[in-house]
Amino acid sequence: MTSYTIQEINDILKGELIGHTDVLIEGPEQLQNAKNNHITFIGSSKYVKQWATSQACAAIVNDNLTVEPGANKALIKVPNADLAMAKILELFSPPAPEFENDIHPTAVIHETVSIGSDCKIGPNCYIGPNVVLGDGVTLYPNVCVFDETIIGDYTTVWSGTIIRERCIIGSHCIFHTNVSIGADGFGYRPSDDGRGLVKIPQIGNVIIGHYVEIGANSCVDRAKYSATIIGDGCKIDNLVQIAHNSVLGRFCIMAGHSGLAGSVTLGDGVIIGGSASIKDHTTIHSGATVGAGSGVMNDVEAGKTVLGYPAQDSREMLKQWVAIRRMTKK
Repeated sequence: MTSYTIQEINDILKGELIGHTDVLIEGPEQLQNAKNNHITFIGSSKYVKQWATSQACAAIVNDNLTVEPGANKALIKVPNADLAMAKILELFSPPAPEFENDIHPTAVIHETVSIGSDCKIGPNCYIGPNVVLGDGVTLYPNVCVFDETIIGDYTTVWSGTIIRERCIIGSHCIFHTNVSIGADGFGYRPSDDGRGLVKIPQIGNVIIGHYVEIGANSCVDRAKYSATIIGDGCKIDNLVQIAHNSVLGRFCIMAGHSGLAGSVTLGDGVIIGGSASIKDHTTIHSGATVGAGSGVMNDVEAGKTVLGYPAQDSREMLKQWVAIRRMTKK
């Protein structure tokens, strides 16, 4: 089992070490669940009181908090406990599942596929004609990559994910289980006789930049024409819907159960809260934030925070909620 002294951990974090513990640290854990051989973290004043009763031998603490280490306990003070704990989690991260064969014999790979060096392809994968896999691509069991798709270097695709034809995927991406990339966009119009619906062909593709991570069971639909685009560094949570012809800038965040209708544009650094819904043909400009559960019906200015259903300036919405609460108390 991997273990570290408190000094070895502080050498990694380069924080301010307060107090001392001679206990070897064998992993991170939450304050209330930690045992004597665990390190925990305190990123907010609301958790400071729990430190006195925690069994953890060490804690990573925001340097603006007042905390005393205690007997045979140590603190490492850092500017941001969350970012520091990310380094510790990586330090104790277990290895990824192993491949007995770099390319499993049950994988179905078309003869025209180009496979870079150090790729790993698991059991029952399907890779269609003219697909290009860069160096170090990992496809876990039961992944399907359809015709003429390009996947960049060191991208990891977990089991059950389907990448449809002609998609372009950047390098160092991570797609978690059962992601759908490039399914048909949702396009229908009433038929001339008014008795049914006509399906609108969706002939575009999906283009995904570098260092994009997409959570389990999320969907990115192909464009009607041109491309649905996800910019570099975007992070998409589980159960997120991104509809046809939407365009995300760089480093956007979409939390779980949120969704973009067709032809939505997000600027750089946009944050979409959980279960928020964005109307079609809406633009949310760079640096804007949409609160959880909100419904965005109109464009959102750069840097603005909106909230509510329909969404409006968060300060105005909070004032309305306060006024309604006062009315109900009368």
